[in-house]
Amino acid sequence: MKLWPLALAALVALGVAGCEGRPKSATTGGAKSAPRTGPSIAVFDLSGGVPEREEAGLLGPPPGRRRAFDSLLKTMGEARRDKDTRGLFIRFGQAHLGMARAQELGDLLADARTSMPVYCHADELGNATLLVASRGCSKVYLVPSGEVEAVGLAAQVIYMHRLLADTLHLDLDILQIGKFKGAEEPLTRDGPSEEARESLESVLVDLRAAWLDGIGKGRPSAGVSGAAEDGPFAAPAAKARGLVDEIGYLDEAKDAAKAACGAVREVTRYGSGSTSAGPELDDLLRVFAGSDDTTPQVMVLRAVGSISMQSGGAFGGEEGITEKALGRRVRQLADDDAVKAVVLRIDSPGGSALASDLIWHELMKLRAKKPIVVSVGDMAASGGYYLASTGNEIFAEPTSIVGSIGVVGGKVGLGAALEHIGVHVETFPAKKGDDAAKARAGYESPFVAWDDATRERVRDSMKGIYDLFLQRVSEGRKIPVEKVAASAEGRIFSGVEGKKRGLVDTLGGLGAAIARAKELGGLPSDGLVRVFPATPRFIDVLTGGEGVESEAPPLDLSKADPSMLLTHPLGSWLHETAPELEVFAQSLALLATHDRVVCALPFALVVR
Repeated sequence: MKLWPLALAALVALGVAGCEGRPKSATTGGAKSAPRTGPSIAVFDLSGGVPEREEAGLLGPPPGRRRAFDSLLKTMGEARRDKDTRGLFIRFGQAHLGMARAQELGDLLADARTSMPVYCHADELGNATLLVASRGCSKVYLVPSGEVEAVGLAAQVIYMHRLLADTLHLDLDILQIGKFKGAEEPLTRDGPSEEARESLESVLVDLRAAWLDGIGKGRPSAGVSGAAEDGPFAAPAAKARGLVDEIGYLDEAKDAAKAACGAVREVTRYGSGSTSAGPELDDLLRVFAGSDDTTPQVMVLRAVGSISMQSGGAFGGEEGITEKALGRRVRQLADDDAVKAVVLRIDSPGGSALASDLIWHELMKLRAKKPIVVSVGDMAASGGYYLASTGNEIFAEPTSIVGSIGVVGGKVGLGAALEHIGVHVETFPAKKGDDAAKARAGYESPFVAWDDATRERVRDSMKGIYDLFLQRVSEGRKIPVEKVAASAEGRIFSGVEGKKRGLVDTLGGLGAAIARAKELGGLPSDGLVRVFPATPRFIDVLTGGEGVESEAPPLDLSKADPSMLLTHPLGSWLHETAPELEVFAQSLALLATHDRVVCALPFALVVR
């Protein structure tokens, strides 16, 4: 059955529906309509969040919401160039942002406020949004019932050894290569090792310095930086401490912004109510017509989430970074003569060692044909840094996390726990009477603990993958293996320290990385920039996309893809209560499935 006629019919139907006029309202008879021309303020509603990648949907992301960070940067640039724009208005709501994205957005707004007012309004401000507001806003409003949760940065690690070993009687075979990796410590210790403490605290010190520096640059008044770690503050106290300028509601803040800018209208450019959030008709027409734009361009390639071999999602969507999808996209870009340079935008804690290496190979083949500039978002750790090492140049924010060059392996055995409640599991080896063969054949079983010989086999395998990891970074970065090893063993770094160690080339965000890619690709400063892959749309469904699943597969840990775990009730609970932890759960879920060794950050590190 051919889908093209159906697709074209659907497109025509969409076009007809889009051209149909709005029904007339019986209640608008004498109401004065808002002006459609004249000086305006450009509104950016961040209350729905600013992800690295849009949410998938049948026709794209939900209208006006959850558009990607690169889309925000592009739209903000367009608004600033609009001759009618007299000022910018940022609505935070209760938004939570990653610290690296907050830093780049704050710097962008700080540049904007040199030429026009930037008014901001929040229902509440957290550490990251306080950085944006302080660094980039000319005037900050807070709702009267709001709060500034300026409490400083800290990390918490949960240690479960006594619960798992002493109470639940589980066998914990968790191994790591690299004394700083810290993989087994939450399971096998009741507190941190000195190495793990040193790694985490050094990163937090750097992040705190960059965070306070940004706040101080935007609000140099005495005491503001100190107040940033002394909250939370109710609205009056926040104003008294200089963290916000005014207390008022959203409509009051908008009215004040328009008055200050001499604007007669507001134009929502991003977020709820945006006029540019739906599927782009010209993109759909280009795909249907089978035509490719041959204009020289820089392509932004997103690599967001945990890394696995393959994953499936409804309507052509996907979870995380997959070798199947990203590898194919890299090959497409390598063969596209219009693409003169690629910006690889990475935000990942790692995952499958196998998938990381296969994608690395495809990226290095791409690099042999055209420049790759890597832009690190909040994190390029472990397998994420494996991919980042393919860049001709790596850009990262001071608050980005890089490194974690190391591997994790192991399993949690249930045998002793079952014995404790009266359940015995017996293994029968085909090589009768050989205890070593019995232990080895049950290597993947969750009911059998590893003997010493098997554990050493696993450790040797992990050491081989670790050595390969060092070689790959050495080759990609063009630095000696010995220098890579000095910054390896699982240790994590801020962007600042990563630059000192040669893991990062330049401190800067996505915008700076794109500008550099244009230079390397021989494009002018106003050259064409596109994002690949585009938002999943109707065409992805019709053409198969990444593969359509009619329903979520059952939870089968013997062969499940890690993304399947999030379709299970436990995964659904995680999605509802702590969505920021999903990517970390996916990256380590590989250890419960078909992988015994992974390149992943072995704990969740979310800075906001």
